[in-house]
Amino acid sequence: MDMALGTVVEVDRGSLPFALIHGEALVAAAVWALGEAEVLPVDLPVTWDAIAEAEEAYVLHDALCPMTPPAFIAECVETALARDAVVIAVRPVTDTVKRLDGDVVVETVDRDGLVEVVSPIVLPAAVVSTLAQAPITDFAQLAADLAKTYPIVTLTAPASAARVRSLEDVRHLEALTTP
Repeated sequence: MDMALGTVVEVDRGSLPFALIHGEALVAAAVWALGEAEVLPVDLPVTWDAIAEAEEAYVLHDALCPMTPPAFIAECVETALARDAVVIAVRPVTDTVKRLDGDVVVETVDRDGLVEVVSPIVLPAAVVSTLAQAPITDFAQLAADLAKTYPIVTLTAPASAARVRSLEDVRHLEALTTP
């Protein structure tokens, strides 16, 4: 695999990235996964200009998806490089989704066409070079923004890549990923 740089995103996520899973902080588990995927983790004080000048793919890995397997992250990087496209990891939506009109439920949305953006999002070097600043940290909004301008490839992430939203979710993910 070619070189890729990456960042674990933990800003704007409250204290949850520092909860423990398998005895480690979620953010630490996510950094470990990047390293195991042969992505070079970068963080402050590395500037966005320095990242763009490196002319490498760039991986955004969400600390709230701490158990994303390194092999899946590597697959996303390889796909981004091979297809010269942004790769966005997604999971199927399993919750029932209702459309409201005011306070009235007017429709149940078909889940078959819905996905949840998870982690990682991989930007090929050609995309990194066009961005004036670091990407926003809201993965769903970032995916929507990128899709307006760049070719997108979505890859279905394994269940272990699920996004956690609460300590209860962390407990469930820990049970799911216990060897």
